[in-house]
Amino acid sequence: MGHLSYVAILAFVLAGCLWLEIVLRTRVFARPRRLALSIAPVVVVFFGWDAYAVAHGHWWFDPDRILGLYLPGAVPVDEVAFFIVIPIASILTLEAVRSVRGWRAGDES
Repeated sequence: MGHLSYVAILAFVLAGCLWLEIVLRTRVFARPRRLALSIAPVVVVFFGWDAYAVAHGHWWFDPDRILGLYLPGAVPVDEVAFFIVIPIASILTLEAVRSVRGWRAGDES
C-alpha cells in the first residue's frame, strides 16, 4: 500500500480544492487553454530539472512510495502528476480568493 503514498497525497490535495470550482464558480476548468498555458511551463521546467538531477545522482525517488511507472529520464509518473496537481490547486485557490474578495485580474470580459 505504501506505493500509493505519493498518489494519495495528490488525491488529498485535489479533494481539498476541487470543490472551489463548483461552490465558488472559479471557472478554472471552464478555460482549459488558459489552464494548460499556466501549467505547461511548470511541467516542462521541473520535468527537465528532475531528469537532470536523477541522471546525476542528486535526486531519487523512494520506490516503496511511488507507483513504479517511469517516463524518460527516470522521472516517475507520480512526480509529473505533482507538477500538474499542485499548480491546479494553487490556481483554484487564487481564483477562489479572487471570487470571494472581488479582486479583478484585468482579464475579465
